Amino acid sequence: MTEPPTDSPGTTADDRRAASRGQAAAGVENRIETDDDWESTDGLEYEVVTTPVLVIGAGAAGARVAIELAESDVESLVIGKREHGDAHTTWAAGGVNAALGSLDPEDDWTVHAADTLTEGHHLNDPDAVELTAQEMPDRIHELADWGMSFDRTDEGDINQRYFGAQSYRRTCFVGDRTGEAMLETLIERARELAVPYRENVMITRLLSDGDRVDGAVGFDMETGEGLLFRTDHVVLAAGGFSALYHRHSSRDDENNGDGQALALEAGARLLDLEFVQFHPTGMVGKRYGEEWDGRLVTEAVRGEGGRLYNAEGERFMERYSPDQMELDARDVVARAIAREVREGRGTENGGVFLDISHRDAEYIRERLPSMVARFDSLGVDITEEPMTVAPTAHYTMGGVDIDFRTGQTGVEGLYAIGETVAGVHGANRLGGNSLAETVAIGAIVGEHVASAVTEADEDPNVTDGQRALAEREFQTLRALAVSDGTVTPTQLLEELGELLWDHAGILRNEAALTNGLAELEALRARTADLRVDGGLTSKSFEYAVDLSASLTVAEGLLRTALERTESRGAHYRMDFPETEPDWRVNLVLAADTDGLSISRRGVAEPSPAVREALEEGYELDYHHLE
Repeated sequence: MTEPPTDSPGTTADDRRAASRGQAAAGVENRIETDDDWESTDGLEYEVVTTPVLVIGAGAAGARVAIELAESDVESLVIGKREHGDAHTTWAAGGVNAALGSLDPEDDWTVHAADTLTEGHHLNDPDAVELTAQEMPDRIHELADWGMSFDRTDEGDINQRYFGAQSYRRTCFVGDRTGEAMLETLIERARELAVPYRENVMITRLLSDGDRVDGAVGFDMETGEGLLFRTDHVVLAAGGFSALYHRHSSRDDENNGDGQALALEAGARLLDLEFVQFHPTGMVGKRYGEEWDGRLVTEAVRGEGGRLYNAEGERFMERYSPDQMELDARDVVARAIAREVREGRGTENGGVFLDISHRDAEYIRERLPSMVARFDSLGVDITEEPMTVAPTAHYTMGGVDIDFRTGQTGVEGLYAIGETVAGVHGANRLGGNSLAETVAIGAIVGEHVASAVTEADEDPNVTDGQRALAEREFQTLRALAVSDGTVTPTQLLEELGELLWDHAGILRNEAALTNGLAELEALRARTADLRVDGGLTSKSFEYAVDLSASLTVAEGLLRTALERTESRGAHYRMDFPETEPDWRVNLVLAADTDGLSISRRGVAEPSPAVREALEEGYELDYHHLE
């Protein structure tokens, strides 16, 4: 049973976002100090903005940090690359995990943590996992109190569904638009607290000497005007880097590694970049058109009983995972589909069939309304016929190395959160945990940052040195905007996507990774001949800025994948197919004068309570869905 919407008739998500933008924008004008008239000695005009805390990224993670700050009476400014409310969070459709026990009273936070560690092949930060699992019941009830309209049982409890590799029904949901509903709820709560935000802003560099940050530099994507943000506290919540791949479930202009590259350049370390999750069920462009290639078919389809068949009509997961079937771990299902296609049992469109038509049509429409509507627009009635799907790059477990009790990166004043960081998910993410991490850890990090802000941080001075660093960046951006070579950023990004798909995809080996690094260097050399069309406000310029970050993160991905000579979770080496106990280490990536360096770090052990849950060996029984 779904709770009725609270909006008035005819109110759309766009209407709600527009109202939120208008009200929050007033907060920016009233509370954030700006200097619109600054001009450098060479006539370069730019805007200076001072704020106690700058949150880079306006998705669920950034929003939850800002809410916690506001509730602690600490001002912040949230900035995003798109219109407010249009963040990648909205693409997380299927649900968010919390051990509520609505349908399975045996579930509790220790089993949630154990499932997360098992799915992560024990490379997770146990503290991060346990904090997330313990926090989530309260965060779910908090979201419900703030107006998030979770689907409910007949008894009025928050309903829960199965997701892959979960021992119990733990995934709370709003049909198949959970991420969108969550972000709308968080934005409305931030609006109530008058949290200022600024949209259509791209950050290109953090002001850092390697030991601490003093702010950030970027530009207004609509006007091209330079922006200097002066603050002693920066929170990176800029997403992951799955869009580096040719086939991916993101939009092309987000999740391109800018958060990780900004942190690395500022002096922070990155962790486990080799672990990229390929979701088993992305749409196949050859059937639905290139616009839809790689777009996610939510795991909720399989969580509600969807079945996978090859072109010969075989329900092939019976061969690979007879107990967990389609709801085995994402890496297992993705490799199974890849093998079916490679061995000639795929469809003519290069995928397999995902079929839920055996379920009652009204049930499908109630539980999966967005999927029904999407495929209906493409001439496919999923209540009667199967979808064609294939693996797609979906989520990156690697990212910035942080302390999860504070969000600190090791660079004073620099914090990170959400898919920008590594630690919660280990070698493979448990479905439904991405949204969980954003609000669970977001609240914790927000609380810590609030405690770190002092009276002196409320109106930080802008020094001549900081202006000089910013102006140097503005000059670099202006020069990039008028590049008049022969190769476009779009061309190079497309080639980078193909390179990673071919050399660091679902199946890897030493030769492919080594060749990938060589091709990457050749591609990087071609950036000297870049052509940018349209100036500072163009998509071409945005992609040119993205390209620098993407190349850095791609190199880190290839190097760590080459370094890890075993198979674990989402990282599968055909030349080293076994999981090796000695490789239960995290790979730490740092930037130094000689380039990128890699070191190894051991993984801590979970608490006794979680070890006990692991020893119990809880496991999903798929046949409950039969």
